[in-house]
This record gives sequence, structure tokens and C-alpha cells, in this order.
Amino acid sequence: MTADTASQRSSPGRSIGRRLIGRLEVRMTLLALLIAFCLSFMSPYFLTQSNIFNMLDQSVVIGIVAVGMTFVILTGGIDLSVGSVAGLTGIILGLALREMPIVPAIALAVAAGGFIGLVSGLLINVFGLAAFVVTLGVMAIGRSLAYILSGQTAISTIPDAMQSIVYTTVLGVPTNVIFLLALYLAAFLYLTYTKGGRTIYAVGSNKEAARAAGLSVLFYAVLPYVISGALSAVAITFSIAQLLSADPLMGNAMELDAIAAVVIGGASLYGGRGSIIGTLFGVFIMVMIRNGLNLMGVSPFWQGTAIGTIIIVALLAERLVSSKVNP
Repeated sequence: MTADTASQRSSPGRSIGRRLIGRLEVRMTLLALLIAFCLSFMSPYFLTQSNIFNMLDQSVVIGIVAVGMTFVILTGGIDLSVGSVAGLTGIILGLALREMPIVPAIALAVAAGGFIGLVSGLLINVFGLAAFVVTLGVMAIGRSLAYILSGQTAISTIPDAMQSIVYTTVLGVPTNVIFLLALYLAAFLYLTYTKGGRTIYAVGSNKEAARAAGLSVLFYAVLPYVISGALSAVAITFSIAQLLSADPLMGNAMELDAIAAVVIGGASLYGGRGSIIGTLFGVFIMVMIRNGLNLMGVSPFWQGTAIGTIIIVALLAERLVSSKVNP
């Protein structure tokens, strides 16, 4: 028996601890708990029941968009158009509600979002165009069309019945929060236990190797953009239900929050590495930071600097810890 082997066998607790810290989900949980612990001392209102439900409510819209962004980033792509797609499909929903019932109107908006994602995905993966350039162009087109279709004004003829998808509760939990958690559960199960989920990881890790293995690379490279576009429409539906108004400016800068949440959650922008659970924690961390800064009365002009600094420090700490526990 070598000295190294004896040392490993004599300290099984250390080995187990190292494996636990090596798991992304464990590190994200510890980071979220640390941030919540610190903010609870900085503001006595942070851990109140009303504020916790407020933070969960604030997590819904960006959390839904972040699911689609996770799928895209896992394939090594990027989608800068989610904000403008949300704004455009929100206007489509607002106009559709003038002519049809709520459910068909929502279905139309979601289908429109999915179609925009399909076009982006085909341009990127069939014609070989850069994802950054394509989705940047779609972002500009989407925002422009939102202004044109809305007549440059907000649509405020949203029926009151729309609020039922936000303000009803099940066992005291708002339905929009339940939808968010159910969506993350479904995404987790798909990415973890299905052939399609494993293929998405394979495409992001090495597209040529995935193609050589006989996997449907084109389908699973395009699918994430369809999901991203459709979920952008779903997310803005909840926002419209709360405000009973559809504004062409809705979704502005949403893509930055979504990308930040996914990257904070441990995903690699090069693809093939990431976790939907990590993204969920990334969303919660961003919402907690913003909420805590508001409770402490930090000026909105300084909040961007504070949030950006915290994000960079958190990412740096995550990479350093990851490199040590997973050499």
C-alpha cells in the first residue's frame, strides 16, 4: 500500500466532501445560501414571507427565458434576440386578444415565437451563419416590427381574465411560480434522461463527433432556438397578465439577464457544459441581488455596477473552485 493510498483511505470524509463540492449544484446552493444570509443581515425585510414571494414572482419571467437560453448555450450557440422576440410576441398576443379567446391567442403568440426561433436556427445551422450576427439581426427586426404592429403605443385592451394565470394560487403558491418550477423540472428530466437531451450536450461538446456517431445534429442544433423563441413568448405572456398591457418596449435587455443567469449557473459559452438546476440558481441569485439592493435603497444608477461586479466575482470564484476540485 502506497502512502497516497493510505492517506486516501484514512480520510474518506475528505474524499466525500471533495466530491460534493465538485458538484455544480452543491456549489450553486452554497453560493445562493451565502448571498441570502448576507442580505438578511443587511435588510430586516429580506427574509419576510411577503418579500420571498415577491422574489419568486420576480423570478418567473427571466427564469422562463433562461430555460430556453440554457438549451441554446449548451449547443455552443447564443440567442441575443429573446428580448425583442418577447416584445414582438407580446404585441402579437395583445392584438390577437382583440379578435379571439385567451387560449388561442396565447397559442398564436407562442407559435410565432417558435417560428422566429426556427428561422434563426436554420440560418445558423444550415447556412453556417454566426449565431451572434443572426440573433443580433433578429433582435433589431423584432423590435422594429413590435413598434410597427403596435402603432408605437402600448396595447391596454387586455381582458381582466388574463390575470387568473398569475394571481390564482394552489396551496398558497402562485400559479406562475408553480409553472416556473414545473418547467425547470421538465427541462431537467429532458436534458438528463432522454436521448434528445444527451444529444444536445453532444452537439455542444463536439458537433462533428456527434454527426459521426449518427446523431441528428441538425435537428438538435435547431431545436434549442425554437424552444428559446417559444419560451420568450410564454414569459412575456405572464408579464402581460400582470400588467394588463402589452408594450413594444417589453423585454428590453432581457437577453443580458438570461445569459447572465445561465453563465452564473455554471454553463460554458463554448457549449457542452451546464446544468438546468444551475440556471435556476443563477436566476434566483440575480433576483436576490437586485431585490436586496432595492431594499437597502441603493440608487438604480449604481445597481448595474454592483450587480455586474458581483456577477464577475461569483464567476471567478466558481471557476477557481471548479478548477481545484475538478483538476
